[in-house]
Amino acid sequence: MTKLIDYSKKEEISQQKKRELFEKLCDVLPSKNVSDEEIDKIAYSKDYCLITLRWILEGVTPATPDFIVWPENTEQVSGVVKLANIEEIPVIPFGEGSGVVGGAIPTRGGIIIDIKKMDKILEINDKNLEVRVQPGINLMNLERMLNKEGYTMGHSPQSIYCSALGGNISTRAAGQFSTKYGKIDDMVISLECVLPTGEIIRSKNVPKSSTGPSIERLFIGAEGTLGIITEATMKIWPYPEKKTLMSYAFENLEDGLEVIRKIMRKMIFPAVIRLYDEIETSRHFYQTPEAKKRCMLILVMEGDEDLVDLEEKVSKKICEDYRGIACREEPVNHWFETRFNVKEASDFAPLDIIFDTIEVSVNWDKSLNLCNSMISAMKAVNGVLFASVHASHFYPQGVCFYFTFGGAAPGGVKPEEFYMSVWNAAMKSCIDAGGSISHHHGIGIIRSQWLKEELGKEGFDALKRIKGSIDPKNIMNPGKMGM
Repeated sequence: MTKLIDYSKKEEISQQKKRELFEKLCDVLPSKNVSDEEIDKIAYSKDYCLITLRWILEGVTPATPDFIVWPENTEQVSGVVKLANIEEIPVIPFGEGSGVVGGAIPTRGGIIIDIKKMDKILEINDKNLEVRVQPGINLMNLERMLNKEGYTMGHSPQSIYCSALGGNISTRAAGQFSTKYGKIDDMVISLECVLPTGEIIRSKNVPKSSTGPSIERLFIGAEGTLGIITEATMKIWPYPEKKTLMSYAFENLEDGLEVIRKIMRKMIFPAVIRLYDEIETSRHFYQTPEAKKRCMLILVMEGDEDLVDLEEKVSKKICEDYRGIACREEPVNHWFETRFNVKEASDFAPLDIIFDTIEVSVNWDKSLNLCNSMISAMKAVNGVLFASVHASHFYPQGVCFYFTFGGAAPGGVKPEEFYMSVWNAAMKSCIDAGGSISHHHGIGIIRSQWLKEELGKEGFDALKRIKGSIDPKNIMNPGKMGM
């Protein structure tokens, strides 16, 4: 059915062995927290990788686990992993399944460890500005509870309503307010993790340490291939006292990017910066006449009142210097109202339109070339109907571009073959232009074949040696990260 999943590497477990494993899992967990029901296995056969919508319409289940367990504490996670290591059964950590590159698909069967029952805020420390929390907590629930106490974590990805903290840490996610507050990896202070052997490690909760390599940092972005995060201490901030909304329309993407670069060089860090090309401006801001056939920039400043006023003053001047047309607050309010709306993906799939998004990062001096190259590469694939871009995360050193493509497989070409041809054209173009193939969605199964080229042979071999040392039986989310 699919070239994305190599079924030949899945080792089938006999029915007798499955019964024995089920009983052993029930010795570690309450029996109500263990399932091998077919309906549960189907429910945990995918994440939100958009090609799975096509599979669902075709009545295909991509890959199913053998068991699903719902531990309630670190010790139970450790017990399940110890058992899996002894029995050499794959283990796939699962948050809320909101990943979009197939990282949680159980390509080799095994045990799904769903952490949703580990969803508590354990402690808020006002003096240290930190929160200690379990990894299964829903991000919106966490943010709402922090807001109620007068804080924010500042992490607001598009998946905030349907993702878990542990999954975000495991993929090095980025939220829409990242320019001010940083990405999820910037927010992590310390972690508790279960190793593939079932051992539990905990890093010291201090603001910084120079005591050799930070072992726990290996788990940030590892996508469950090195172990399972069971607790995290995260940075938080006082809830902002003022918020200012601004928007400007520019003649072209180049001017908008230059404005953002100049703002960042002033050490001004608006919470939200988003720049849309003409296609995406016409899709998202059609109600703003000043933005017609232009590129929309939206800015959100928040925090201490004096600081927000300064950020507004500096940003306004730079926008005007580049002949930006002020479009007031309405486009930003529209963005706030629609920013979690992702219905296009489900709207397109029944129409046989293959649709997806691809985010990459690149330095400023290569940014325009990469943007143009990737758009051209995707449009050159037979069947692509459109390719567009917006820039959504920024640094003094560079930018994250977020591309969207849609199209229909030409006659005689299977939908997945068409889908991967667009992805491969985009990835090759990104690497050739000097960018990184992922900014915040991770690798999963979609980007897996490109990781070696991204890291270089030596870097990829070093990663494999780390994996082999920590997880010698390769039980943790096997088949991912190119391994």
